[in-house]
Parts: sequence; structure tokens; C-alpha cells
Amino acid sequence: MNHIESRIQVACVRWFRYQFPQLAKLLIAIPNGGARRKIEGAIMKAEGVLAGVSDLFLFFPSGKHHGLAIEMKTKVGRQQDTQKAWQREVEWAGYKYVLCRSLEQFQEEVRDYLSEKGEN
Repeated sequence: MNHIESRIQVACVRWFRYQFPQLAKLLIAIPNGGARRKIEGAIMKAEGVLAGVSDLFLFFPSGKHHGLAIEMKTKVGRQQDTQKAWQREVEWAGYKYVLCRSLEQFQEEVRDYLSEKGEN
């Protein structure tokens, strides 16, 4: 993840944990990116790391969804094919997937998702 995406993600997580302290530990980062030595990459892959998985995941059901997968991108960032494929899989399995390009968009998506509570 580039530094712009990282700064946006840090702000999003900070806001979420302040805004929803009761759910704070249910929002996690999935550290798939970054440069690693070949052996570390092989070990992580064997342990279950999967290309394309979203940057953040909220382990909290709302409405008809089991949880919320959040992919962070810059204003011009594009999803990779592996990310699009993973999006299709999690949506098929009943999870909501969103792409966020700013703190404000993240806030809107999270509020919308959490307001689905009780909907069928």
C-alpha cells in the first residue's frame, strides 16, 4: 500500500475506534502488502495469506450481511484483478464489500453499513 493509502487508512481506523469503541477490536487490518523476502512470502502464503483480500475487515453483522470488507484506494487507485475476484467471492458469501478513497467516504460507508442493522 502506498503512503497516501496508508495515511487514509490510519485516519479511518482512528475515527472508527473513537466513534465506535464497542466495535473497536472488530475492525482489523489485513497486512497483505509490502515487500518481503521470498521465504517470508512463501511461509505467509502457506499460512493462508491470499492475494486480493481487502485492507480492512469489520467482523460485525449488519442487515443481511455477515461483515464488511473495505478496500482502501487513492482517488486514482484501481483494483487489481485479484481484488476484484476476492470481492466477487465475499459478496457471493454474504459479506458487503466497499471501496473507499477518503476518510469521508469511509465514514459514510461505515454509517450506512451499521444502519442496516435489523433490515432483512
